[in-house]
Amino acid sequence: MTEFSILGDTTEWRKDVEQRLRARYTAAGLGAAAAERKVESAHSGIGDWTVAEIMDAGTLVGHVAVVVADDNGTLAGRIGDLRVDALHAGRGHEGAARDWAERWCAERGAARLNVLLTEPAGELFDGYSARGQLRMRHVGSPPEPVGGVTARPMTQAEYPEWLTAQKAAYTGDIVRAGALSPEEAVLKSDRDFAKLIPEGLATPDNTFLVLETEGERIGTGWLKHGHLPGVTYGYSLYIQEQHRGKGYGRAAMAAGEQATLAAGDSALMFTVWGGNEVAMNLYTNTGYHVVEEHRSLALPRATT
Repeated sequence: MTEFSILGDTTEWRKDVEQRLRARYTAAGLGAAAAERKVESAHSGIGDWTVAEIMDAGTLVGHVAVVVADDNGTLAGRIGDLRVDALHAGRGHEGAARDWAERWCAERGAARLNVLLTEPAGELFDGYSARGQLRMRHVGSPPEPVGGVTARPMTQAEYPEWLTAQKAAYTGDIVRAGALSPEEAVLKSDRDFAKLIPEGLATPDNTFLVLETEGERIGTGWLKHGHLPGVTYGYSLYIQEQHRGKGYGRAAMAAGEQATLAAGDSALMFTVWGGNEVAMNLYTNTGYHVVEEHRSLALPRATT
């Protein structure tokens, strides 16, 4: 029978979990400095986590860590770690630990439970909705332009319309993924854009592109260079709806990779929201692998 005991001194557990996470990010292709930044981000507030030992007949078989905190105005739980030693894996301890985490968070008022996956979890979180994936690809040499598509800097006159459209698209992605309500998503969108590009087109280390073919505007791009050491983050590579289905998605990726190399970075990273199968397929087909995946579950778990 699986039992749980709250751990008092988490020092050794913290060393172990951070070492495991660092190894996973490195295996995913991040350099040492970038992997360290991701570990710091993933474990922000780790001192507030509640860590429980997973026990089987008095034997320690693993750990599960949880926390409940405000998330854009809603109480949300998080599973920060769930690990069962290989010797004891596959005996039901993983499912028991997940269920314990769900109950623990629900009892403390969490309306949903989030989990960050940095490696395949089998069927353990199949009942959780995929909210988004972080995808990345190393860029070794400048790609050739695709389909006659060219990229130029966005002008100040084009910026306001672009910003309005980007905020709306971002809000829609959040709602479609089921992460927040429409009202919460609008507030998050406003906050995030104000933080990310406070100086608009003049915000340092950002590239804003207009994509064209034969002089006709077909899309836009927004990239943040040095998001992680050596890594550019693509906030948006957008093809207008009337121009979709013509292979321009690949062209936009190529333009983003060219901008990445021009800025001195060697990898390009994107978030693709859950439910956007078209984007997921594009990233897969262009060699962008999954670095991490966010999933969540509404609490309390529905019973059948």
